[in-house]
Amino acid sequence: MARLKFGAFLAPHHPIGEHPMLQFRRDLELVEQLDALGYDEFWCGEHHSSGWEMIASPEMFLAAAGERTKRIKLGTGVVSLPYHHPYNVAQRMVQLDHMTGGRAIFGSGPGALASDAHTLGIDPMTQRDRQDEAIGVIRRLFNGERVTAKSDWFTMNDAALQILPLQEEMPFVVASQISPSGMTLAGKYGCGIISLGSMTTQGLMSLQQQWQFAEDAAKKHGTKVNRADWRVLLTFHIAESREQARKEAGAGLMRWHNEYNVGTLQRPGLTAFSSPDEAVDKTAFVEGAASTIGTPDDLVKTIKNVMQVSGGVGAIIGFVHDWANPEATRRSWDMVARYVVPEINGYIDGLRRSQKFVIENRAIFERAGQAVMAKIMENEKAAEALKVTGPGRVAIPAVNAPDLQKEAAKR
Repeated sequence: MARLKFGAFLAPHHPIGEHPMLQFRRDLELVEQLDALGYDEFWCGEHHSSGWEMIASPEMFLAAAGERTKRIKLGTGVVSLPYHHPYNVAQRMVQLDHMTGGRAIFGSGPGALASDAHTLGIDPMTQRDRQDEAIGVIRRLFNGERVTAKSDWFTMNDAALQILPLQEEMPFVVASQISPSGMTLAGKYGCGIISLGSMTTQGLMSLQQQWQFAEDAAKKHGTKVNRADWRVLLTFHIAESREQARKEAGAGLMRWHNEYNVGTLQRPGLTAFSSPDEAVDKTAFVEGAASTIGTPDDLVKTIKNVMQVSGGVGAIIGFVHDWANPEATRRSWDMVARYVVPEINGYIDGLRRSQKFVIENRAIFERAGQAVMAKIMENEKAAEALKVTGPGRVAIPAVNAPDLQKEAAKR
């Protein structure tokens, strides 16, 4: 596999209480930081309910992020296709691609929150079929075709895009949870995947099987899927020590789990944590845990495990959360960029080899010191003026300016 890409996924998941305007600004500041740190991708989602997830238009957010950044790719994570007319989605994505200088990634999904579908009067049983239908139409529009189509939820008459994407081929990515539907859709269209279910231990352990769904569908439809286009979502908080990471993330993790997953979404099988320590222990310190709360070395181990369990992926995408305060959160992303990314991708291997070579071949380099000593000993006065302190090393005694002037006059 080629080097791993790294990115961030902003659902967002913000506890209720902070001014929404300031949340938007803080999220944009995070994108700026990630761009400066060299992260490859940033993803932003679409939600319309739950209180915790308050970005309704990922395209609008990413357009603003594009003005603040230079190189990071900007992905919709995701546009819920059943909520929109496919032609409008295609136009917005093309505009985003041009406004960001060809950095847009089109990520789509069927819609994650049942409350969103209820708000829009959409039958959940139709959502995955509608996503499939919309992707087919949008791809045709991106290819410059003029499309006439009539469905039970949209109509197009001689529809064609006025401008095409700036990129020769804008990346298509579909979201996948634990069910095979997302992977099967990726295989059908030969597009990329972002695995959201990998944030749970069950989802992490099923990655290899999930990939088989994609390959089987690709074979059936005569397409190809590439592991380099497979993104896996992980949760982590990194600090200088495990103790510090636990201290910073425990209370926020407990609140996220208790108030959002248990209290708001009421996910089946989940129970509230009774303490921050329990939250950390049961989230990050169980066998096969998909979450990491600890040091850069701990996250390196997690990522290597993901690569082994999955058979290989193209990108590790960190889930953006507010487990820690803003300062500690920014430092966590900084530490991942500084210590985890280079360790995984081998950026410092050459430096270690160079250091090891110098250490192990010290005897060879002693000849350089011997050469200096030989020249010193050729000059009797120089030899007297210098106190030899060891092989290849000399100490030069202090000499004042008048002494130097007298020596110069003699010459």
